[in-house]
Amino acid sequence: MKTFGAVVQALREHAGLSRDEFAPLVRFSKHTVASIELGRRMPDQAFVERAEEALGNTGALRRSARHLSRQPGLAAWFRQWARLEAEAISLHTYECRLIPGLLQTEAYARRLFADRLPPLDDDQIEARLAARTERQQLLPDRPNTAYSFILEEHLFLRRTGGRTVTLELIDHILDLADLRNIEIQVMPQVRESHAGMDGPMRLVETHENRWFGYSEGQESGQLISDPKVVSMLKMRYARMRSQALSPEDSLSLLRRMRGAAA
Repeated sequence: MKTFGAVVQALREHAGLSRDEFAPLVRFSKHTVASIELGRRMPDQAFVERAEEALGNTGALRRSARHLSRQPGLAAWFRQWARLEAEAISLHTYECRLIPGLLQTEAYARRLFADRLPPLDDDQIEARLAARTERQQLLPDRPNTAYSFILEEHLFLRRTGGRTVTLELIDHILDLADLRNIEIQVMPQVRESHAGMDGPMRLVETHENRWFGYSEGQESGQLISDPKVVSMLKMRYARMRSQALSPEDSLSLLRRMRGAAA
């Protein structure tokens, strides 16, 4: 990413363009351009194509971008979604199996990786932890992106990793909920009607206001672009937001659960 960013900056400066002048040509903000040039943000395909056109169609950016998909620590089937996630203007996540990666603490994530079968070696675990930590920077680094999470209550009652890990996890999520762009809702354990019975889902909205869905299973992930299917997922997610506890009641429940686990 740093190498790609350096190539963008070199071509831009060779063309005599400032970031302020270049940003409208690629239809991204100058802050996004700066983040890409500094290697802090993954460029999406739209940026690559528009930058190529603005900088002379040399082909250098297209060739360089091919190597950006090689992200150690991320599963091959997840990388395309990770690129969309990194540029989202809104991201919605429902989980019933485990706390989503963006919200995990290091201790919680380390326990999940340690429990993987076949077992991972130390280097593989550290690579996955590094990739997850890098993804988590999206939350503080993108204050204009709206993040919504619906989490099942039993994810905290399971106490993955033990009592101490669970207490730290709840504290971490309560801290994240203080950010204006993050909304946490808990789906109560007793719920007579539930629109998410088909399992976990994620939804992302891009800068072009296009929506994509994502569904993940055993050693596989599916990026969903069919508008009809995405519309169905949006409908289900909207219903779940009305069925889950309100953000205020969700945080109150988490505080009570933290006190009970202490």
